[in-house]
Amino acid sequence: MTTSGNGCQGSNHICITSWIEKLRQKTGDASSANRMGSTNVKIVLASPSIARAVAGVNIITILFTGSSCLAQAGLVIHLGHDGKQCPALADRWDLFEGDEHEDQLEPEDLPFVSGPEFQPKENTMVIIDKSGVHRLEIRCCDCPNALSPDIQMFRHGFFPASFNRPKTAFTFRVLDDFLLDNLECGTSAMNYYSKLRRMTSSMFPHLVPDRYRELMRVARQWRQLKTMKWHGFGHRSDIPSTGELALFCPACPQPGINVLVAGDESLDDDDKNSPSWKYTRSFVMDGNFKAEHLHPIKPFDEVWLSDGLGFMVGKDRQMNMDYALCEAARHNMEGISRAVTFYDINCQYNKHFRARVDASRFLEMTQDLTIIPGIGLWHVHGHQDSCYVRYASNFIDGIGRIDGEIMETLWARLNLISPAARGMSSPHRQECLDYQMNDSNFCKMIRMKRTLCRKYKLAMNGITESGKAFDRLDEAAPAHLKTEWSARERRAQSSRLNDPEAMDEYEINIKKAPSRKEIELRLLEEGSARNAAPSRRSVATWISTGLAIEEAQIALLIEVRRMGKRSTETQRLDIARQRDRLQGQIDGFTQSALTHLGEGFDADDDPDDLNVDILDDLDDDPADFSKTSDAWTNSPELTVIPLPSNLGVDRCRHCMAEDLIPLEMSLREGQANDTLHNLRIHLCNKAVLFRTSVRQAKSQALKTRAWSQVTSVQQAVSLHASIYTKTRKQMMKLEPGQDQLQKFKPLLREQLKISTAVGDPNARGRPGWSGSILERGM
Repeated sequence: MTTSGNGCQGSNHICITSWIEKLRQKTGDASSANRMGSTNVKIVLASPSIARAVAGVNIITILFTGSSCLAQAGLVIHLGHDGKQCPALADRWDLFEGDEHEDQLEPEDLPFVSGPEFQPKENTMVIIDKSGVHRLEIRCCDCPNALSPDIQMFRHGFFPASFNRPKTAFTFRVLDDFLLDNLECGTSAMNYYSKLRRMTSSMFPHLVPDRYRELMRVARQWRQLKTMKWHGFGHRSDIPSTGELALFCPACPQPGINVLVAGDESLDDDDKNSPSWKYTRSFVMDGNFKAEHLHPIKPFDEVWLSDGLGFMVGKDRQMNMDYALCEAARHNMEGISRAVTFYDINCQYNKHFRARVDASRFLEMTQDLTIIPGIGLWHVHGHQDSCYVRYASNFIDGIGRIDGEIMETLWARLNLISPAARGMSSPHRQECLDYQMNDSNFCKMIRMKRTLCRKYKLAMNGITESGKAFDRLDEAAPAHLKTEWSARERRAQSSRLNDPEAMDEYEINIKKAPSRKEIELRLLEEGSARNAAPSRRSVATWISTGLAIEEAQIALLIEVRRMGKRSTETQRLDIARQRDRLQGQIDGFTQSALTHLGEGFDADDDPDDLNVDILDDLDDDPADFSKTSDAWTNSPELTVIPLPSNLGVDRCRHCMAEDLIPLEMSLREGQANDTLHNLRIHLCNKAVLFRTSVRQAKSQALKTRAWSQVTSVQQAVSLHASIYTKTRKQMMKLEPGQDQLQKFKPLLREQLKISTAVGDPNARGRPGWSGSILERGM
């Protein structure tokens, strides 16, 4: 029976009927095989034509004792003459001739496929398939007009390891399988071939012929042929030029390819019908510090197959960001006059880029190309605050909401193969990484439709939300301010290239409220300037010390309340030490009051009861606190210190200390400003903890640690909220003005609630965290 080969392989045929019949005679029928202890051995055939021939006679497995290779079983593959032997071959050989006297095969007569005792005869080749390593006898046509042996093998699906008397060949499907494993799993050639050896002989894989080096060489050639075929060079005689073996992004504008300019349009900046941002090319730049490479031992012996034809460059090239950007800006850029670059350090890199290009004889950049620097949204928040409005994509005309971090998705793919490519030769590593990059671009390209549709829907929803917010702002803003803002925006956008600081117009210019230290310094300088009396020279510092004592009293009061009834000796000792230290500060402050308040003040006066007052501020029950303060009849945290706000306006006038009232009012404003600032910081920290720690915790230990951090921050929020409430009450005793009443309003519990939106600074319409508190103290 004769079966035809694969249609793509010409009219080659292979006749295997006689081989099957002889093999049946040697192995006997199924009953005799069962008596000897049969073993099922699958015939794995690399060539599709052989596989179809076997299927045509309904032969799936052969039962015999022991194990053998197909060559020992008598299989001979002829690559010409319809599968028959070439007449030009004089040394015809039949494995079964002269064996008729043997009734059966002994186990020792069937050597292992990979055993060292197996010495193959001439024309026996090692065939590596995805099913394992096999030995087959392959004979080529030797007629005068026959094709070369390598071409005959190619037509039957074999890739010879060498082209001069080949002894090893790889099937096309094993090469495709290796490249796919290398792409998806990062499998190295060593690991892949080790798997094939174990599949061939699970007991003695080390006896299987080692063709690891041949696999590396053939895989490089196969990868190169595949790449050239995919890029249209499979049936062309011309040689690819620089970059022609790289898949380019189909969404980027390429004049003459995906950009067709109409008669009334152009790509110039001055064209009103087609603004330049519509045809802006974007370049994302980044470096991968995990893709390390060892120095080659013999660089002079390296063979380059696609140097510079893909993404990477190799020998005799200046490999840095300047070179990469200049080369990328020359690819399909005819008529494009505007480009945006995203780089993690663009705020420093772009400053002298043009100067470096002009000073180098290896770099070239057209002067007509306008390059706008940008920083990815993930990295820009790690820079100074000023970099956000100067380099974030949200403030670049025509760019909009993109992250500028697309290179990070490529690094995730390359980091999978980088360990295997670390010890490769420079050409091999370049080809491997180029192949990975091409595959990454291909996967993005075939999924681009779904991704763009999803982003389009999000953009449309964003336009609706942003439009509503803009309409509210537009209705509330006066006409003259809108005209002024538009002019300032145009001025900032036109000046950003030469002066990035011009983009600071978009920055929120909030005048920071003065702190207590700033106000104290100003009061001291004013007192020195007017040569104040000795009793009034350091009065600002004295009042500021009193405010600090009040804060210490509130902190100690909260700690005593939090300690509760069941306290340890260590906790009680710590409280006692704090009370002793606080009492000493109060005594010193009271003695100084005699100097600043005059003779009308008596330090032995019995002050008003402060117990209920502070406890009301802290939202506590006085009875609960009294149980924890039995040991201290005169607790220092409950002592009223002689500040003007505690004495009252009338008593200050009686003591001739009326001039201290405005001083304390000024310092109280600074104290309130500091407290509100601390509240903003702690509320923001609490929101970030919820987003990054509490929600991301995957175990009970991590959750416990995260909630302990939240509790610590919440205690700080309670402390500063209590201080602000106490400060405002004391200000009310000093007869504040209307402006001060409007600025420092009562603090409500609802205003201390947080939103985790602060953890996403790039969110559309980002709300200000602790919004009500932001309006205070400015």
